[in-house]
Amino acid sequence: MENSHRHQHRGSGSKWIAAVASIWIQCSCGASYAFGIYSPILKSSQGYDQATLDTVSVFKDIGANVGIISGFLYSAVVPDRRGRGQGRSWLRQPWVVILAGVIQCFLGYIMMWASVTGIIDRPGVGLMCLFMFLAAHAQTFFNTANVVTAVHNFQDYSGTIVGIMKGFLGLSGAVVIQVYDTLFEGNPSTFLLILALLPSLISILLMWLVKIDAARTKDEKKYLNGFSVVSLVVAAYLMILIILESAITLPLWSRIITFLVLLSLLSSPLGVACKAQSDSSLNLAYYTSSVGTPLMDEAEPIKQETTSSRAANPVDIHPDDDEVQSKSGSEDMLDLGAELNLFQAMRTVNFWLLFVAMICGMGSGLATINNISQIGQSLGYSTVERSTLVSLWSIWNFLGRFGAGYASDIFLHRRGWARPLLMALTLAAMTAGHVVIASGFSGNLFIGSVLVGVCYGSQWSLMPTITSEIFGVRHLGTIFNTIAVASPIGSYVLSVRVIGYIYDRHATGEENTCYGKYCFMSSFFILASVTVLGFLVALALFFRTRRFYSQLLVRWLRHTATR
Repeated sequence: MENSHRHQHRGSGSKWIAAVASIWIQCSCGASYAFGIYSPILKSSQGYDQATLDTVSVFKDIGANVGIISGFLYSAVVPDRRGRGQGRSWLRQPWVVILAGVIQCFLGYIMMWASVTGIIDRPGVGLMCLFMFLAAHAQTFFNTANVVTAVHNFQDYSGTIVGIMKGFLGLSGAVVIQVYDTLFEGNPSTFLLILALLPSLISILLMWLVKIDAARTKDEKKYLNGFSVVSLVVAAYLMILIILESAITLPLWSRIITFLVLLSLLSSPLGVACKAQSDSSLNLAYYTSSVGTPLMDEAEPIKQETTSSRAANPVDIHPDDDEVQSKSGSEDMLDLGAELNLFQAMRTVNFWLLFVAMICGMGSGLATINNISQIGQSLGYSTVERSTLVSLWSIWNFLGRFGAGYASDIFLHRRGWARPLLMALTLAAMTAGHVVIASGFSGNLFIGSVLVGVCYGSQWSLMPTITSEIFGVRHLGTIFNTIAVASPIGSYVLSVRVIGYIYDRHATGEENTCYGKYCFMSSFFILASVTVLGFLVALALFFRTRRFYSQLLVRWLRHTATR
């Protein structure tokens, strides 16, 4: 019994170091958000027209959002939280998934850099699309390894940790651009070399630290809040830099100073982790000095029961499980605690409700950012204003990713609100953002982009968290990456078949351009209608799962009561 308890606490501090390593990898790997920096040199050096460049960009979106392979790889090589396969081989660790991402990232960007600089002959469009796909697809491997490992390690605060990981990924584009602006501004071909080397080197150095350590420790929320504060400070600092750089031209010495301040802020999660690890060691030492007393011996079975997985102890969450299991193929919410694989999940109504909601939310949000510069042009926004809108999108995206994850944990633990309710509310707010953009009044894009950007980011935090809770953690990487395919599907339909089609009908002249609020008004009223549909679908998911979330809350209260 003593050995069992010690095993549960072994390495309980390593989860914090793993979290820091994941944060730093996330900060460097979101290069797909920086396409606008190198797309002009890609277009001019390869002799592309706008349609061809858009085709290459589509492969970027597909690669960055279709992460099913990374999910399957994670499920295959990483032991589940019940320890199946653990210890069989040093290969059964998340670093294998990260390494697969490194290979794709390096190959994709280094080949694009070689093409742009003339080191190799100009490749065909199909081959360039393959390079772009590989470079963007690497992001899904980094993201899957970091997010799923973090959910394993912080199961009680999955919303908060997913928000942190997704939030830093959302900031990564702005972080990498700061590296470029400081060291190589005005040389976009070198930016491609940075994208090939920087994420690859950081990931190779840190991937060995990303490990599963699911032992629960005291004060997890306290130190996760420390990470949250750091992320908010970094986001605020980047927002100030973006606004400042859009207003004035900073000299080299000031760019170096601001960059060094950014590096110091990004290093601060290590201090939070060291403090958390130190406290974990003190708690373990206290336990070791008192283990073996009658009180601890009696408490041991309770501790083991409360830290078991949903699948290992379904009665803890599903008191009516016998009745539910008697219904073959039942879609009842009491089945949601099972560890489902992808194909089992796809046979449930809840999977498709979540998928349709993401088509509406992620699809309309991605369609907005893909067209926001052209919307600004049609409404008479200056080049600086349009550039600022695009740059600030990463900040709003971060606030949504982080804020929704953090807020959903608070609403669930303190008020008992099921997470799908927050998803429904953010989709309703996104509807308002689309209506603001459609209205065309002065300054509408600044207001509408904030609403749409924050709510779009929220979906990327809420979807993986809800997926882990209703389908289980074992195949989380595969399932949430499959649902994420909704983003490029929705974006293609809404961008090409709705926004592009209506814009072309209004466009005139040799340049096929359109000016005035009517260029995008009908399109964004349609997008608003789509997000209303998403709101209704998410609301249906909320009603189907609210009893399950009540039971999940009871289990969480038992966990916290026995620590």
